[in-house]
Amino acid sequence: MASSNIFFIIAIVTVYAIPSSLATEFVVGDEKGWSLDFDYQAWAAGKEFRVGDKLVFRYTPGVHNVVRVSGVEFQRCEAVNNTDPLPTGNDVITLQTPGRKWYICSVPRHCAARNMKLNITVLSEVGSPFAAPGPIPGSQTPSSSTRGSAVFSFYGWIAFM
Repeated sequence: MASSNIFFIIAIVTVYAIPSSLATEFVVGDEKGWSLDFDYQAWAAGKEFRVGDKLVFRYTPGVHNVVRVSGVEFQRCEAVNNTDPLPTGNDVITLQTPGRKWYICSVPRHCAARNMKLNITVLSEVGSPFAAPGPIPGSQTPSSSTRGSAVFSFYGWIAFM
């Protein structure tokens, strides 16, 4: 009886601990960073963003900023007046909820004229009982197979025990 209780406790801890350890940190724009005249939609294409992952915006402070905006604000490249920009040059945003997310640089003309805008879809956490459905047919998600196989291997090992 005691061994089944220990197994149950290990299983519960595993369900909650493993997904958070699989969180990925994405440097927006990779080596180019958050800068002018870069195609951030192409950069995001094929990446799988999940709850718990982090977006790191690296840029020269005082030259750019990062503002989370709504879809309408994203289309207009305008942030609402009550939105405070992140100005540090090394801004880390933890993706806390699934769904669409929009980010822009609110320095005049940087978003509309110079393409400093990012639109992503955040999926539920790996192993979440509320996980999002599979990828859209025809879409590419190279990182999903790596994450999925690691989780499957670990949970398979636990089930084997």
